[in-house]
Amino acid sequence: MEENIKNEFVMFSYEHILAIVVLIVSLIFLFMLKNKLSDPIKSSILFERLFALSLLMMEVAYHLVLIENGEWNLSESLPIHLCSFSLFFSIISLWTGNKRFYDFIFFAGFGGALQAVLTPSLEIGFPSFKFFQFFYIHAGIIATSFYILWVKKYNPTLKSLLKTMVYLNIMFPFIFVINIVIDGNYMFLREKTTNGSLLDFLGPYPWYILSLEIVALFMFLAILLIFRKWSWHSKGMT
Repeated sequence: MEENIKNEFVMFSYEHILAIVVLIVSLIFLFMLKNKLSDPIKSSILFERLFALSLLMMEVAYHLVLIENGEWNLSESLPIHLCSFSLFFSIISLWTGNKRFYDFIFFAGFGGALQAVLTPSLEIGFPSFKFFQFFYIHAGIIATSFYILWVKKYNPTLKSLLKTMVYLNIMFPFIFVINIVIDGNYMFLREKTTNGSLLDFLGPYPWYILSLEIVALFMFLAILLIFRKWSWHSKGMT
């Protein structure tokens, strides 16, 4: 019990800030290498598959650790959070080269993982495995978003944004029913996270769900406008 208290995660602690800095530095390196990775002569398939495999292995290891510690249960451990879907879509896209999930990864994946990195729903902090797994997985989703943007030349559009919103609203009722059946709180559709997050500013249950939809729409629009403007500016510079 004392060890858990000692290792309790503290938002914006030195370890948390360092994890964010490592993510930013990694994205800078990815941007610097984007031309080499997109060069058809220098195939990036090996890099993509190794990265996809690392994400999969980290997720599998997480569940094995939960099982080993007797912590795995249906109400909390199923991989059906928003970032879980984004993770699996990222792995599939990286391994197969399939572009079908690009819209979801770029908007829902990037938006959800960014919020998770900034306000983590994490109880145990550094140097636990859960700490490293959490940040590696969510940073991996964000990195995949930028990878498909910079290397795969993904072109986000208003149509792709609206498709993502439709996908999310199709998913929510199914996840809500699953939550009721197994007494879960996946995608935080039954209550807010206890660690503090954006949800704390969006009103009481169930109104924060509607508020979150509006916030997600505006967040996706902001992401679209920022990267579309950046793309136009980059083309103007070349």
